[in-house]
Amino acid sequence: MVEVIVPLLIGWLLDLWLGDPARLPHPVVGFGKMIAACEHRLNKGNHRQRKGAVTATLLILFVFGVTAFLRHFFCYLPSPYEDVLRLLFDALVIFYCLAGTTLIREVRQVFLALDRSLDEGRQQVARIVGRDTSELSAQEVRTAALETLAENLSDGVIAPLFWFAVLGTPGMLAYKMINTLDSMIGYKTARYKDFGCWAAHIDDVANYVPARLTALFMIAGSFLWGMGRGTSLFRFVRVNGRNHASPNSGYPEAALAGILDCRFGGPHYYFGQLFDKPYIGSNDRMLTTEDMKKAVRVNRTAEILMLLAVCCWLWVRSIW
Repeated sequence: MVEVIVPLLIGWLLDLWLGDPARLPHPVVGFGKMIAACEHRLNKGNHRQRKGAVTATLLILFVFGVTAFLRHFFCYLPSPYEDVLRLLFDALVIFYCLAGTTLIREVRQVFLALDRSLDEGRQQVARIVGRDTSELSAQEVRTAALETLAENLSDGVIAPLFWFAVLGTPGMLAYKMINTLDSMIGYKTARYKDFGCWAAHIDDVANYVPARLTALFMIAGSFLWGMGRGTSLFRFVRVNGRNHASPNSGYPEAALAGILDCRFGGPHYYFGQLFDKPYIGSNDRMLTTEDMKKAVRVNRTAEILMLLAVCCWLWVRSIW
């Protein structure tokens, strides 16, 4: 148990302290280059959906296999180097796979930039969302940032921790490839709707449980901070979690919309194409910096609750 929980705590503390290391090579950057190269070469001609399915499957298996091989390689080293190097390797992978601190920093920067000017707010939020931001109002910039905070709590923290609990660091890093595939080619645009179809579906499956766990832990966090609204918050998430094009993203967004008593969703432009998303919630009130601070507290609390849950699961599994 110690050899699993210790690297988990080290990796999480490193993310809490440093966030994404801007000056160090990041595996997700490498994933992006691999995906872009495959898409450029294969997303043409006939059988695009089949080629996209094979590409996504092989890239995910490649990442899982390489990570598992590297961990197994340490078995051939003399003790205690084997244990130390595997611990450091796992801690580093966990550190790279978690994005909680960077996400919170980016969302805070959006609100600070918006306090200076609308143009700065649009430019800052463009760093963390896929939609077109050039025509967004100040309210839409704040909404986009908070929607991303909720959605990426699932993608960037809860889901990686979930897959670590299930499949260890190979599963955790393979999930990051799944998520990167979806973020790059999992769109229903003319260019990606066939080639990225399987990438989007695989991401839906990988995030099904984590997205719902995210909503649950966000609600629990809101109660701990005295923001909860009783069982009505659970009903709100159950009803509004389905109001999203994604089968998963709506649940953490609905949790945050219910906690803040606001409205998310609505029409957005992606790559010049309008997507009319359903609304989550009905209270179209103005969002404020105080709402962002509440959302950050809830997100960080949900992250800690998930970390504790994973540690408990690993302890229970070790004594079976």
